[in-house]
Amino acid sequence: MGRVAAIILAGGRGERLGFEKPKQFLKIAGKTVLEHTLDVFQRHPEVDEIRIVAHPDYVDFVEEAVLRNAYGKVSAILRGGRTRQESSRIGVFSLEEGVEKVLIHDAVRPFVSQRIISEVIRALDRFPAVDVAVPVTDTIIRVEGNVIAEIPKRPELMRGQTPQGFLRWVIQEAHKRALKEGLESATDDCSLVVRYGLGQVYVVEGGVENIKITYPLDLFIADRLFQIRSLGVLEVLDRSALESALSMLNGKVLVVFGGTSGIGRSVAEIGKELGAKTYIFSRRTGVDVRELSLVEGALANVADAEGRVDVVVDSAGVLKMAPIWSTSYEAIREQIEVNLLGAFNVARASIPYLRETRGSLVFLASSSYTRGRPNYTPYSASKAALVNMVQGIAVELESIGIRVNAVSPERTKTPMRLRNFGPEPDETLLDPDAVAYVVLLVSQMGFTGQVVDVRKSKEERILRELGLIPRRGR
Repeated sequence: MGRVAAIILAGGRGERLGFEKPKQFLKIAGKTVLEHTLDVFQRHPEVDEIRIVAHPDYVDFVEEAVLRNAYGKVSAILRGGRTRQESSRIGVFSLEEGVEKVLIHDAVRPFVSQRIISEVIRALDRFPAVDVAVPVTDTIIRVEGNVIAEIPKRPELMRGQTPQGFLRWVIQEAHKRALKEGLESATDDCSLVVRYGLGQVYVVEGGVENIKITYPLDLFIADRLFQIRSLGVLEVLDRSALESALSMLNGKVLVVFGGTSGIGRSVAEIGKELGAKTYIFSRRTGVDVRELSLVEGALANVADAEGRVDVVVDSAGVLKMAPIWSTSYEAIREQIEVNLLGAFNVARASIPYLRETRGSLVFLASSSYTRGRPNYTPYSASKAALVNMVQGIAVELESIGIRVNAVSPERTKTPMRLRNFGPEPDETLLDPDAVAYVVLLVSQMGFTGQVVDVRKSKEERILRELGLIPRRGR
């Protein structure tokens, strides 16, 4: 079977943004836009290699980013041309015979989903070229001067996105014909296939979040999208791939704070079943995460016993239901200290050990972090701050090899929730084992600084379909 190559076009100059650096090299949520985009293609299991066509003045910068992030799929960093068409042609002509399918993607579209990439690759089994598009929602007008000449029918119009996909011979032939004709003004590659009649171009449904960062407002929107987006780590994994990722826990040393109840207990139990040497700490065992010295002592004892620490999970949390006017100062303080200060303590105390193993820190956030919830604002506020903390320290610790991520579950069937909300129908609540599997999977993935949602309708459904929950013996 032929290989799948992704060409990432990062040669733009970004004049419309008005910054000194081209937009693909600006930082958002701890990484450059280009790095966020490369992360997506590096993670996709069907993408075999990545070729970056870079702005000529930033080739060294791109090389450093590739080394820093260990992008193993990057096979070439090429100097871009004067136009998008020229840069695309440089990437396309660099491809070798073993490549069958080609994806061409704008570096400044960092929110492309794994689903879109998969559908483009699959569509190339039936069509020579594939575009990605979403329906237009505004009325489009064609003008002559300042006068409307035509108003096309909106149902017939779509907004193009990337990646665009091609069989290698098709897109190479398209660029050869454009070069022979002297055409240099094409703004995308599918237009060349259409122009030269090289076959039908199939359209895959894009996503409204798959925005192209072009104007200053787009940077603001992108920053907010990084805060609230969900990383679908289960969407492209079959059972074999999932079990392979989880098997990496076998023999590793796992420490779970808040591990005697709820999600933390499920993390510890499943970790043991997967072969991890698991240690559990909580207030019940005499370790209160609000006390840095107690957290440090717990980790030191584990390191003395095992000689290493590979994964640290902080699931310690406190939620107390009451409107702010009737919540005691002590209750407010306890929630902020356990949920936020405790997380800082776990992070600080873990650094010496995870630095040695290039290990992983995973924190439990909450779906309430995206919007304050009435009657438990200290909890939701501290979880929002926790997400901000994770995104910040992930950048600080990346250079020493420590990965830091947060898992944000929907309403989950835990003793803490039962105490605060009373009995609720099981079909409306997440199984804590579903959250635990995602936590453990995230601990073994290569990304950092991400917030991973766990939803009953998606992640739990996938885990049930794969037969991983309910667990035997429960």
